[in-house]
Amino acid sequence: MTIDHSQYFLAPRPRPIRPPKLHHATFMTMDVDAMVAFYELVAGLQPVYYAQHAAWLTNDDANHRIALLRLPGTHPPVDKPHSAGLHHTAFEYETFDEWLDNYERLRDAGVLPEICLDHGMTMSMYYADPDGNGVEIQVDMFHDWKVSKEWMWASQEFSEDQIGPQFDPEKLVAARAAGLTGDEIHERARRTEYFPANPRLGVTFDDPWPAKIEADPTLAEGVPLPAAVDA
Repeated sequence: MTIDHSQYFLAPRPRPIRPPKLHHATFMTMDVDAMVAFYELVAGLQPVYYAQHAAWLTNDDANHRIALLRLPGTHPPVDKPHSAGLHHTAFEYETFDEWLDNYERLRDAGVLPEICLDHGMTMSMYYADPDGNGVEIQVDMFHDWKVSKEWMWASQEFSEDQIGPQFDPEKLVAARAAGLTGDEIHERARRTEYFPANPRLGVTFDDPWPAKIEADPTLAEGVPLPAAVDA
């Protein structure tokens, strides 16, 4: 039997002695206002600095966790769901109840997830921001990063399926209302007891740009470049 090892397994692994921590993600955008409004609603990110051309937002003690840049020459992506690049950013709640409460809050505001997955170590709901970037809202179902990391590394279950079953979040809301705990709901979700009636095919997000450009053809021209200054 041939084992399909990755290049990471086969190659040397040079690492810094003291690795830096991930601090923030930066997005090129053509609409700073829409992006600020979305990330504040979905993940509680508030602007530290906010202008027409850029914004820096945070939801903790860091000076920023998301940066948004509207730079001259920025243009709409082409076939965004199938282009190489960032798939999604992720934000984590500490408890199952906080996580599910957030789903209900966003649902009531008219914002629904594109796909919901029980990955095993997390239960995750994936949203799409106004530019078509994915945003994962998750909760660690082992309640301990050390344990969930060990499960990812060692379990046969994750080795065989890194995506996990889909679930209908409304069925989770009903199960909690019936008295089930988060751990019980997680176990049942892994057994596909909350599988959606209309599951999503694939884990890519819909491309919003064709409809945006149809509604406003000037978007295809991109963010204008600065006017030339005569000497």
